[in-house]
Amino acid sequence: MIAVIQRVSSASVTIDGKVKGQIQTGFMVLLGITRSDSQEDIEWLGRKIIGLRVFNDQEGKMNLDLKAVDGDILLISQFTLHASTKKGNRPSFIEAARPEIAIPLYEKMIAFLGQEVGKPIQTGKFGADMKVALLNDGPVTLVIDSKNRI
Repeated sequence: MIAVIQRVSSASVTIDGKVKGQIQTGFMVLLGITRSDSQEDIEWLGRKIIGLRVFNDQEGKMNLDLKAVDGDILLISQFTLHASTKKGNRPSFIEAARPEIAIPLYEKMIAFLGQEVGKPIQTGKFGADMKVALLNDGPVTLVIDSKNRI
C-alpha cells in the first residue's frame, strides 16, 4: 500500500461537477492498493499517516501531528501509484489491486482513519473520474510504502 501525503491548507475532490469531499487544514492522501495488501498494511500505514509530525508548532518547527492541529483527511484512491514504467512508455498497472480486492481495503482504510482521528474522513469515489484541487502547505509531500517498513 502506497500513500502520497500532502499537508494542505485546503483540498477538494469534484465528481461530475459536484464537490464530493473537501477539507481545510490536514492531509490530502492518495492511496494505492496492491494485490498483496492486508489489514496489517491498513493499520500500519493509517497509524503512520495520523502520527506524522509535519504541522508547525508555535516556533514554526514541524512538530505537531494531525490530531494536535484538529486536521482533516481527504482520502483518494489512486491505482496509478503502482504503475510500472520499466518497459516502454505505456505504464503497466499489473501490481495494482483489482476492484474486488481494492474497494474493501479502501473502505477499511476510511473506517480505520475515521476511528483513529475521531471524525469522518472525506473521500472521492473509487473508480470515478475525479478532479482533485489542493493548496499544498509548505509544500510538504511525503510518500510512504507499507512494504518498506525497515
